[in-house]
Order: sequence, then C-alpha cells, then structure tokens
Amino acid sequence: MAEDEINILLEVKNLRTSFFTNNGEVKAVNDVSFHVNRGEIVAIVGESGCGKSITQMSIMQLVQSPPGKIIGGEVIFDGVDLLQYKPTSKEMRAIRGEKIAMIFQEPMTALNPVITVGNQLVEVIRTHKRVSRKEALIIAEDALKAVGIPDAKARLSNYPFEMSGGMRQRAMIATAVACESELLIADEPTTALDVTTQAQVMELLVDIVHKRGMSLVIVTHNLGVVNRYANRIYVMYAGHVVEQGTTEQLLKRPKHPYTEGLLTSVPKMDDEKGGKLIPIPGVPPNLTDLPDKCPFIPRCKYVCGKCRNSCMPPLVGTNEEQHYLACYVNIDEVKAQ
Repeated sequence: MAEDEINILLEVKNLRTSFFTNNGEVKAVNDVSFHVNRGEIVAIVGESGCGKSITQMSIMQLVQSPPGKIIGGEVIFDGVDLLQYKPTSKEMRAIRGEKIAMIFQEPMTALNPVITVGNQLVEVIRTHKRVSRKEALIIAEDALKAVGIPDAKARLSNYPFEMSGGMRQRAMIATAVACESELLIADEPTTALDVTTQAQVMELLVDIVHKRGMSLVIVTHNLGVVNRYANRIYVMYAGHVVEQGTTEQLLKRPKHPYTEGLLTSVPKMDDEKGGKLIPIPGVPPNLTDLPDKCPFIPRCKYVCGKCRNSCMPPLVGTNEEQHYLACYVNIDEVKAQ
C-alpha cells in the first residue's frame, strides 16, 4: 500500500444521495468524491442547498429514509466501507461517536432539552466504553474542562437551555473529546453564534484537533474560517464538487467561476469605503430538474459554446499539484484577452 493511501483516514468515492419527493428525485449529492488525511483539516464550501451537509449526513448514515436514500458510492473509513453496514446496525452505531463525531449547526436540536448535559455525555460514553456510571461522570467532567467550560462539575447538572449557545457548542465538542473520536465533522459550527463566540469556538476546535491528533472536516460558507484553519478545500455546487485544492490555491488562484464568485462576494478589510459587493447573479438550480450540462451555466459570465454543447465537465487535474477543476473554460486566458 502506498504511503499516501496509509495516510488517508476517510475516502468518499462517487457518493450519490437523493430524496424522492412528490415533485421528483432531488439529487442532493451527485457523484461526490473527496478524502481526509490523518491529522488534516479539510473544508467543504458552498452556498446553502449545494449538498455539503447531506454529504456529511450520508457519511454518518443519518439521512432520513424515506424520503432520503444513499443510492451509490463508497465511504471508506480507516480501510472499511461504512456503506456495507445498515444505518441501525451495531457496527454503524459503534462508528458514530467513537470513531466519527459530528457537531451540528444548532446544538439545541442535537441535545435533548429534558435531559441534563451530564447524563447525555454519560450515555454516549457508556455506549462506547466499558466503564461504570461513576467513571463516565469523571470522563464527562474532564471533557467539559478540556473544552474550556468553567466549573465543569456543576455544569454536568445543567439542562441545555441553561447554557449559552457557545456553551452548548462546547458541550457537543466535549462528546468527541470524551469518546476520543478520530474524525470530527463540524457542520456550520458557528452559524448560530455571535462573532466573538464564533472565533472562540473555532480556536477551541482547531486546538483540540491538533492536541489529540484528530482530523477535522469543516462544513461552511464562511471563507474567512476556511482561510484561517483549513489545509485543503472542496467547493461544492448543485451536488457536485466543482473545484478542489489547497487553501492557498483556491483562495489566491481560483480556477472555477463559482469559486471566484464566492470570493468576490465576500467583503474585505482593504475594500474602498462605499464600494459595492459583487454577488453571484441568479439562483442555484432546481435539484429535481438538473441539466446534464454544467449546472452553473445560467449564472456564469465565462460560459462558452463548449459549456452549452457538452455534458457535465469531469473533475480533472490542473497544472498545479493537488488542484482539480470541473470546468471547460480557462478563466485566466479569458481575463487576459
């Protein structure tokens, strides 16, 4: 086995997840492939509805069925394809929490409002570790301390509504710490928090990942978060990965028109006062009626004849190592004309 393959913790290959509704099949995840190395921080970036969260839910086999269904692909974690297991199997339940932990956008929906935080942590710990309740309480307290929650022992008796948003998010991170998970998936972990708390939570996440040798997947639309923390980025649009590469490649030398649009629509500190933001025109496509061509065509200012007359462009390597692109147009050449 090659050294690169040994270093890969999670590899998703050609994943397809759809939702079957009265209006037709919603192709939420459409042939998505990506990988995460051991100890690496990877970002999945895109607009709401692009499929980034459903991709992560598919990895965990948490897609509600019906109407959702994983209809193809592989999710290889530590050499084992997780999709061979049924969602409710003991093997899959053992993976969730113990091997892969997930933090959701709003922890209030992930934490049971009528059970104390301590009891919820104890339940998770005892599901994955052979320890007594007393030992589990000690592990839970240590986990809360590790994520910076003051007076951790007293906080074990709190209900989720007695904690602030930042505290609840830290409690969710504590679950991953307590179970010693290898991979942490953070799905928009700072969306419901104020700016100051966002920074604190992200610094905490990254610090824990580095100290414990974990891998981290950040699902976000916040390119500021990506710039500061991620090693590599995957950009998703309409259920597809349209560009991937290192953080420096994608933020300094984007090759896909959509990636460029995401960057130009974000305000910068050195922008002139009174300057206008440049939004991406139009709206994302209807996922029940996707064309067999590039779905970004109606919003793309670089569209050409080949785009209109060809099928969806494959994801192929550029002249830069680790940089892949699904586009027929060389936007650098177009700009130079």
